[in-house]
Amino acid sequence: MIAQSGALGDEALVLDLKDHERALIWIDGRFSIILDAGLYALWAKFRNIQAEIIDARNVLFEHEELHTILKSAGTDRLLNMFSIEQGQVAVCYQDGEYLKTLTPGQYASWMKVGKVKMFPVDIREKALDITGQDIMTADKVTLRINAILNWQVTDAVKSVETIGDIDQALYRKAQLALRAIIGTRDLDSLLADKNALVSELESTMIQGAHAFGAKIISLGIRDIILPGEIKTLLNKVIEAKKASEANVIARREEIAAMRSQLNTAKLIESTPALIRLKELEVLEKVAENSKLNIMLGEKGLTDRIVNLL
Repeated sequence: MIAQSGALGDEALVLDLKDHERALIWIDGRFSIILDAGLYALWAKFRNIQAEIIDARNVLFEHEELHTILKSAGTDRLLNMFSIEQGQVAVCYQDGEYLKTLTPGQYASWMKVGKVKMFPVDIREKALDITGQDIMTADKVTLRINAILNWQVTDAVKSVETIGDIDQALYRKAQLALRAIIGTRDLDSLLADKNALVSELESTMIQGAHAFGAKIISLGIRDIILPGEIKTLLNKVIEAKKASEANVIARREEIAAMRSQLNTAKLIESTPALIRLKELEVLEKVAENSKLNIMLGEKGLTDRIVNLL
């Protein structure tokens, strides 16, 4: 009644805050307190009192002096305080409706205004191991596949509203995609062209990840583990193949050697002097380990050996 009568005059600052209003009180340039809805009178004769009226219907409280306000005692009665770490964003909803996406930093929201819900989303690149997948090929061979998937959230709102657990969703989708793709291929084509498998799998995963608000950075098949008996058979096949290739190479070398000998014989036949040179080469090799005195005639060693000691 005193406040409404105006009797206080300049002695006090009278504030009549509605249900949706809050007041930030600064005394002598320093923050003092937050006032909830209600009627207040603050003595202002000997102090510099400043009141900043805030509309709390904007549930997120944003202020240039937020850090100072949050450090003051009693603010936790009216404000919820929370922080968003580096590498994350938070999707904010008020009464079930999307409000905004918050970047890393410190934030506060008004209490008793509405139901506010924050969904933190990690936007850093992540690696997802898809291990121990036993899958049967088209020719009934069971393989164990290990793959790795690198992905990243690009649309935080879509990732929150579309799927509850995006990690599990991508894992399950990769599992099903591997089974669908490998089940249509036989073992030989699979081992011959793993790149085709990776390309088809990547194409499927890109579409699925986009629907969840994420993107595929890379995808690879780390291991294709064969059953023991199949591995033994393949080793025998490879061994036989390599032996066959070795035989082919040996035959080619023999043919090449025979052609070389044939060419040499034809050359010697057309050039008799080459026979003498070959004889001298043979004698030189013999003389390395023996003492020989040889006198040669004009027609060659076989026809003109005069003295051999």
